[in-house]
Amino acid sequence: MALLVTLALATAACSDDGDSTASTVVGATDTAASTSDAPTTTVPLDPATFTVQPGTLQLAVLDADPGTELSVYDGDGAVAASGTVDELGSLLFRDLAPATYTVGDDKVRSDAFEVVDVDAVPPQSWYEEQPLLPAGGFGYIIVRDGTTLSANVMLPGPAEDGPYPTVVEYSGYQPSDPGSADLAQVYTAQGFAYVGVNMRGTGCSGGSFRYFETVQSLDGYDVIEAVAAQPWVDGKVGMVGISYPGIAQLYVAATTPPSLGAIAPISVLDDSGRSTLYPGGILNTGFAVDWTSDRMREAQPYGQAWTQTRADEGDEVCASNQGLRLQNPDLLQEIEDNPYYTEPLGSSLAPVTFVDQIDVPVFLAGAWQDEQTGGHFPAMLDSFTGSPHLYVDLVNGLHTESLSPQILARQMEFLQLYIGHRTPEIAFANGVLPILGDAIWGVTTFAPLTDRFAGMSYDDALAAFESDPPVRVFFEQGGDDAFAPGTPEPNFVVTFDSYPIATAEATVWQLDGNGALTDGELQDPGIATYRADPDALPATFYEGGGNDVWRADVQYDWEPLPAGTGVGFVTAPLAADTVVIGPGSVDLWVSADAADTDLEVTITEVRPDGTEIYVQSGWLRASHRALDEAASTELRPVHGHLEADASPMSAEVVPIRVELFPFGHPFRAGSRIRLTIDAPGNSRAIWSFDTVSDGETVTIAYDAEHPSRIVLSVVPGIEVPSVAPPACGALRGQPCRDYVPASNGG
Repeated sequence: MALLVTLALATAACSDDGDSTASTVVGATDTAASTSDAPTTTVPLDPATFTVQPGTLQLAVLDADPGTELSVYDGDGAVAASGTVDELGSLLFRDLAPATYTVGDDKVRSDAFEVVDVDAVPPQSWYEEQPLLPAGGFGYIIVRDGTTLSANVMLPGPAEDGPYPTVVEYSGYQPSDPGSADLAQVYTAQGFAYVGVNMRGTGCSGGSFRYFETVQSLDGYDVIEAVAAQPWVDGKVGMVGISYPGIAQLYVAATTPPSLGAIAPISVLDDSGRSTLYPGGILNTGFAVDWTSDRMREAQPYGQAWTQTRADEGDEVCASNQGLRLQNPDLLQEIEDNPYYTEPLGSSLAPVTFVDQIDVPVFLAGAWQDEQTGGHFPAMLDSFTGSPHLYVDLVNGLHTESLSPQILARQMEFLQLYIGHRTPEIAFANGVLPILGDAIWGVTTFAPLTDRFAGMSYDDALAAFESDPPVRVFFEQGGDDAFAPGTPEPNFVVTFDSYPIATAEATVWQLDGNGALTDGELQDPGIATYRADPDALPATFYEGGGNDVWRADVQYDWEPLPAGTGVGFVTAPLAADTVVIGPGSVDLWVSADAADTDLEVTITEVRPDGTEIYVQSGWLRASHRALDEAASTELRPVHGHLEADASPMSAEVVPIRVELFPFGHPFRAGSRIRLTIDAPGNSRAIWSFDTVSDGETVTIAYDAEHPSRIVLSVVPGIEVPSVAPPACGALRGQPCRDYVPASNGG
C-alpha cells in the first residue's frame, strides 16, 4: 500500500516524466525595461525539490524546507497565494480557483500542476483498480488527489463467503480505529460488512482537517465508490452513524455517489452556524465550542492516541500522514471571527441548504431536547425533496435517543430492505439490547423486538414497510411505567404522512397581567420587567457530568429563576389534552436600557400536582431581530443573522420574534402551559452562552398596541392515553422541579 501511495504522489508530481530542465520565469530587469520595448531577461530557476500534491480547490506542498516562503503562481505568473512552510515541511493552499499553477519562490519553481473543480470525478477504473483493503482489517483508501484515508473493515464472515451488503461510517472521530468498533457489531450481527473511515486530517488519514469543507464531501464520494468496487461487497453500499458520522452522511449523499444505496443519519443538525454554534446569534460556549476544541486537539499530529501506537508498530503510512496536520486552521478563531451569517461559509455549514440534492432513501431520527446538536434538525425535513423515501422518527430526549430500541429496530429494517435487499430479521437484537442499554442508559430491560415481516417475501416486506406512515412521533419517552423511570421507551407513538404535520394549527396565547397567558381577550394590559443577569441564574446541571446525562437515573439540578431575573406567564388549567408538534414563536414587544440584550424563552408544563416539566427553549440576541420575511411563518420566525441587519435596542419597545426550537409534547388536561423569559443559561444542560446580557433591565410590553404572545403548533385529534402522567423526572431530556411562580406572578 505504501508503494501505491508513492506512485500516486509521484504521478501527480512529475508531469514532465523526470525532465530536469530548469523552470524559467520571464520578468523585467529594471523599471525602465518594464515600460519600454527593451528585451526582457530570462531568469533561470532551479527545479523544486519539494513535492506538490494538487487536488480539488487545494494544493499541498510536502517535504519542503521549514520556514521557506512559497507562493502559488497562475499561468500569467501572478501570485495567487503565499505562505510559510511549517516545521513538518508542509504547506497547504486552500480555496484556489480551478486552474494551472506552479509553486516556488524567486529561486525555485515546480512544474505546472492542475487544481481541479468539484466536478473532476476520477474514472471508474480509479476505484476498481485499487487493491483497497484486506478482506477484513485495517488499510487505506486512496482518494482522487492521492490522499490516503485510514479505514477498518469488519466482515460478518470469511471474505470467500461473501459478497456482503455493506455499510460505511465516515467521520473525524475514530471509526477506523480497530479498537473502537463496538457499535460496528450492531451491523455485522445483521450480516453487513462494516467499513469505518477517518476523514482527511484525522486518525491515520492524510491531509489537513477543516470541518465540513468541500473536499471532505468529495472524499466521501470516493470512499463510497472504492468500497462498492470491492469483490466482498454486494451491490450498493449504505451509510450509518450517529451525530458527527450522521451529519457527514448528509454531506456525502449530496454529492450523489452512483454506488450509494441509502443513508441512515441519526442525531444530526440542520444548520451548524445558526442552530448549534450560534443559536439565535448567541455563541454556544458549552457543547459547540467544547466539541470544536476536541476536534482541533484530536486532529493534531498523533492527536488520537491509537495513531501513535500504529506508527510505533511500523505503520509508515500513518506516520507520514501526520505531515499536514500543522496546516489545520484555527477553528475556534474562525468561530469567533464569524458571529454573523455570511456566504459561502454559512451554506457550507448548513445541511438544510443542500439536502434537496440527496437522491437515495433516507432514515433519519433525533430528539427534540438533544443536549449536543440542539434538536433543531426537524426544520430541514421538508427539504429532502430529492429522496424517493424519507422515514423520520422524532422523540423527546437526548443525543442517544436515536439508538433506543424501537428506533433502532426501524433503522435495522430500513437497512436490511434498502441495502441488504432481504426480508428484515431483527429479533436477534433482543440479545444485544441489554448490553447496549447497560453501556448507554444504565438499564437492561426493554420491550422485546419482534420480526413483523416474518414469512413475507422481500417484495412484500418492502411494500409493507413503504406503506407505513413515514413519520413517527414518540411521546413521553422515559415515562412508560412498565419500565424503570427514564428507560428509553415511549408512553405512546403517533404516525403521520409528513412533517411539518399538515393538521397542525397555529394556536395563540397572549401575555396578560399578573403573569397570565390567555387565549381570550386581554384583561390587564401592562408591562413586566426583569434584570438580565446571567451570573445570577443557576445553571442547569446534573450529577456525574459527561455522558451520565444519558443515564435513566440522571438527577438534574434545575432551579427556579431568582426573583427579578426573569418573568413568567402561565395559562389557566387546560380543559382538554393539548398536543403540540412542531416549531413555535414567542412574539414580544421589548425594550432594554442597554444597546443589546440576549433573550431566552422557555416553555414548560405545570402539572396539577405542583411540579413543572421542561419542554423546550429558544434564544435570540435582540440586535439580530431582523426577520427573513420570505422564510418566516406565523409558527416559525426565521432570522437572517446578517451584520447589515443588526440593530441596537433602545428605551422604545420594538417587536421581537423568538423562535422556539421544535418539539412534540402532550400537555394533559388540567395542566398549564408556562412561558418564562430571561437571560440565557438556565434551561439546557451542557449548553452555555457567551451572552451580552450584563444586568440590563428588560421590559416586556403587552397591551392592545403591543400584543405580546406565544404561538404553538397544536395538532388536534390526538388521543393521549388515559394513564397516570409520567413521574416527575422520568421524561428523558426533560428535567422536572417544583413549580415556583416568577416574581411578576407567572
